[in-house]
Amino acid sequence: MPWHRRGLRSMHLNFEFKAKTERLNELEQSLQAKQPRFIGEDAQTDTYFHVPNGRMKLREGNIENSLIHYVRHNIAGAKQSDVLLYEHQPAPKLKAILTTALGVKVVVDKRRRIYFVDNVKLHFDRVASLGTFVEVEAIDLNGSIGIEKLRAQCREYAAFFGIRDEDYMSESYSDLLLKQVL
Repeated sequence: MPWHRRGLRSMHLNFEFKAKTERLNELEQSLQAKQPRFIGEDAQTDTYFHVPNGRMKLREGNIENSLIHYVRHNIAGAKQSDVLLYEHQPAPKLKAILTTALGVKVVVDKRRRIYFVDNVKLHFDRVASLGTFVEVEAIDLNGSIGIEKLRAQCREYAAFFGIRDEDYMSESYSDLLLKQVL
């Protein structure tokens, strides 16, 4: 069976930012002016595993279920992410195999409201032990959009939401939770 029929997507390019906000409901409401497509609210558990390069997480939710490997630098503001994504049906055996083989690094629990405007995915997150965040991912699945357009889309949404330099998060939720433990 071809890879695309098994749920595996080739590497795709994201340009994205995450920002801490105390105005989560207000930002979500303001997005309605852009007539977004609402995907739903997902209760997600992201289990991060020890891997030699990049990050790998198993996402388990009521909407999204995927194994995701990505490489992204910890810098504030919008940044590039190279993503390899395997979408699957919930499978407890997959988590057991990954846990046994790689070991769990950290677990992130969140409630995420998901929207799309064209190729831009917007998340309004409530993350246990961390707070509230808005995340914007400009996505190029097949190389037809290009990095400059993705950058411009992130700048547009940052301005639209009134994101200030000090609001940007340089680290992933997993990194922030690991810092709390240390």
